[in-house]
This record gives sequence, structure tokens and C-alpha cells, in this order.
Amino acid sequence: MRALSLLRLLRPAPGPPRPGLPLRGAGVAAWAGRSRPSPPPPHRAMSQYSTEERGQPCSAQYRLYFKNVDGHYISPFHDIPLKPESKEENGIPTKKARTSEHEAVFNMVVEVPRWTNAKMEIATKEPLNPIKQDIKKGKLRYVANIFPHKGYIWNYGALPQTWEDPLHKDSTTNCCGDNDPIDVCEIGSKVRARGEIIQVKILGILGLIDENETDWKLIAISVDDPEASKFHRGGSSLAAGGSNQKELCVEDISDVRKHKPAYLEATLDWFRLYKVPQGKPENKFAFNGEFKDKDFALEVIESTHKYWKALLHKKSDGGDINCVNVQVYDSPFCCSKEEARCIVQSASTAINEDSNSKEDEDIHRWYFVTK
Repeated sequence: MRALSLLRLLRPAPGPPRPGLPLRGAGVAAWAGRSRPSPPPPHRAMSQYSTEERGQPCSAQYRLYFKNVDGHYISPFHDIPLKPESKEENGIPTKKARTSEHEAVFNMVVEVPRWTNAKMEIATKEPLNPIKQDIKKGKLRYVANIFPHKGYIWNYGALPQTWEDPLHKDSTTNCCGDNDPIDVCEIGSKVRARGEIIQVKILGILGLIDENETDWKLIAISVDDPEASKFHRGGSSLAAGGSNQKELCVEDISDVRKHKPAYLEATLDWFRLYKVPQGKPENKFAFNGEFKDKDFALEVIESTHKYWKALLHKKSDGGDINCVNVQVYDSPFCCSKEEARCIVQSASTAINEDSNSKEDEDIHRWYFVTK
């Protein structure tokens, strides 16, 4: 048995306020309807989207809605493409230019910035799937600080247009999916903003078994991160006579251990212990906690994308998953831009009626777990 002791320590130094947001205490009016574009990075996919906050953070009414480049409301779950859109690369049509390196790059929706505690997530059961704070037993959810880790130790989010089907039993884990988009742990050096859309290179994957459900955790790094070049080595070569030879490249998940020692071990510990402060047992893992490589991860992504397609075309039972979208035109759930605007306006009226904000004091506590 593990002994769990709760100690109150000095409060961690607060981080700087997020750019573009009013200071706490500015009032509901300062938040409602405030539009905040994602930070302007150099990559095309990121500049295509902006976000709009409704309600105040640290409240059950807070929502973060997404807009496309034309300013129309969209769903981050369904309307943002899984892979970055590009008509051509270096003057070559995408299909001809595509290599295994490009195939490992995906769009990621950032739900939780690193070092924060609020458990934010895409609201899969609400129209247009805004980001909101998870609630359990009537209380807003925050992850505990288990020494030495403060909050989330990566930028945490999900790949759009993926879905872990709860009715499909995975042959490798022998468990069904968790009914959510596939999760991503982005390990770059930058602290990202909630709602950012970033392009990430997939490095590997961890199979968490959470309450007998498969809950995959992708390990990735943003392609614009200063450290990303360390994980982009290798390339293809041709044998004599022009025949194809197997691509020569370093296993990316092994590169994480080389360039970020102890990060994967810390990730394993984090997922194993994060529910212990709630009085729950340690989480378990598929493959005895072994991180699988990029190729394995890409197969998982491909399968979850297929499950999402079936969901959006009524070929799978999604239960209470909300599939309303604006840009998947062949989906029976596709709505007009005006209908999407009305959805947000209707939701915002209810939000502004009750937007009390209160941060949980537990985010300033430290938990120590003895082994």
C-alpha cells in the first residue's frame, strides 16, 4: 500500500497572465463575447483559427468557442482537419510531395497549457463542442500537484477528427475506447495557450487503461518548437539499381529519452498516480507501461480517424456525442453558418445569467506519495 500524505506548502509563484485576456476581477462584461485570436505563429494551420471566450474561467459556465479564418463558428472536434491543409509543398502537389515525415504531422487542439491544473476538455456532448472545464459530482475538476510535478507537465490536448469508439474492443489492449478524441501530450519547450491549434509531429504513444477503457496518450512535439529539429532526423535512401530500401531513421520515442531524459518516466508516473489524491487506486497501462513507437501511434490515429468518420455519417452509435458541424458537408449533422451562430448566441445567454468564478484552493496544495 502506498502512504499518501497531504502537506500545505508555500503557494507556487503564479505565472504571468495569459496575453490578450483581462485580469481577474475585471467582471463578466469583460469576458462575455471577447474574441481572442490564437498567437500568430509562422505555420499556416495555426493562423486559420481564432477563439472566443464566453463566461469566466474557473466557472461551470465558461466556454471557449472556435472560429475559422472567415470568422464563422466551427467545431474543434469535427471541423478542424486531422492533418494540416496544404495545396502544395515546395511547389509540388501535396500527394506527390508527401513523405513519411509529413504523414506524422497532425493538427492538435490545445486544451490545457503546461503547469496549469484546471481539467479543460472539448465538450463532446455540446453543440459545436467548445472547450469547458470538466465537472464531477457538481465540482469543477483540477488535477492535483503530486510532488515534484505542478499541474499538467506537458501541453495537453487532442487530435481533431478522431474518436475512441466505446463499442470497439481494441485487439492490443482488450479494452474498448473511452468515447473521446485521442489525447496528446506535447513535450516542446513552449507553454501554449488554451485553444491554440498547433501542428505536431508524432513521436510515440502510451496505452493508459482508465477504468477498464483504452485511453491512448500520444507523445508529440510542435513542429515550430526550437527543439523539434532533434526529432526530425533520418530520411529515405535508394539502393543501387533504383529499388526502394526501408527508410533509415532513428526511432523517435527513443530520441525523447536521449534529448529529454526522465520525461517519459515522469509521464508514466503522472498518469499512474494522478487519481491517487482522490482516494482512487493507481492507473494501469497496456504493454506494462511500455511506450510504443511512431509507427504504432500512426496506426492508432488512423483507426480512430476511421471511427470518427463512421460517427459523423451515422454508421456508428455515438450515444450522446454531439456531431453538429459546419464544414463536413457530406455529414447529415452539418449545419449552416447562421445555425452555428444561433447555437453560440443561445448558449451565451444562459452563460451570462450565472457566471460566478472561483478558483479551487486545492491547486495550491502539494501531495506526496511515498513508494
